[in-house]
Amino acid sequence: MKKMLATLMALGLALSLAACSTSSGSSAAANSNNSSATSDTASGSDKVWLVATDTVFVPFEYTDEQGNFVGIDVDILAAIAEDQGFQYEMNSIGWDGAVAAVQTGQADAIMAGASIKQERIESGWIFSDGYYTATQTIAVPEDSDIASFEDLRGTSVAVKNGTAGADYAESLKDEYGFTITYFDDSPTMYQDVIIGNSSACFEDTPVMLAYIKQKGIALKVPEGLESEGSPYALAIMNEDNQEFLDLFNAGLANIKANGTYDEIIAKYLE
Repeated sequence: MKKMLATLMALGLALSLAACSTSSGSSAAANSNNSSATSDTASGSDKVWLVATDTVFVPFEYTDEQGNFVGIDVDILAAIAEDQGFQYEMNSIGWDGAVAAVQTGQADAIMAGASIKQERIESGWIFSDGYYTATQTIAVPEDSDIASFEDLRGTSVAVKNGTAGADYAESLKDEYGFTITYFDDSPTMYQDVIIGNSSACFEDTPVMLAYIKQKGIALKVPEGLESEGSPYALAIMNEDNQEFLDLFNAGLANIKANGTYDEIIAKYLE
């Protein structure tokens, strides 16, 4: 009898812990500042999709003066989740961390101003439809005389590792005779230019213009040096997450059709 009672007590404790664990997980998803939760999901499940993103990529993802995580990517994902009725958590862990998280299965997708590039597709990235097309260009110190790529000859320029801006710089360095220094985040890259270690930095045009305007940093963007541009997209790296990609694409089409997308873009870029 004692053995039976002990077994029943252990079973009851295990069930209680399991119930507490489930309740805690649901609460975390519902209370996150960058999450969406609804019981009537378009996918027909209670799955919470984990989306990794960058930390400082104004105006696409960044922290405002009140400490809220905001930006074009943040608002677009929220609008799509509301339209399609799925749950998600958006975790801001930096570009390299976001890529690694999706590659290792710790996150389902990355949405961090990720440009659609052939080499990424070849390495296993599976992209959604594009949601914004960005050009790349350079920024230089406010008092700089640099007005062309030829003016970069013999100097060192700064880029953010793994970005379209870095690709743009690499495509020009041999022709114009400059060297490249790589950084893990945009603010550090900008600072390297401001203090004079680099003559210029390459970055996505809307990102630099918004950052310079919002932060008031001592940089300027010369005219007429933009690339042709490439679209940003959400990406998965596991075919098992195709359902999420389909939900994203369907929602993106809807928010473009109903005007929500245009309102988001105007909020941050106009």
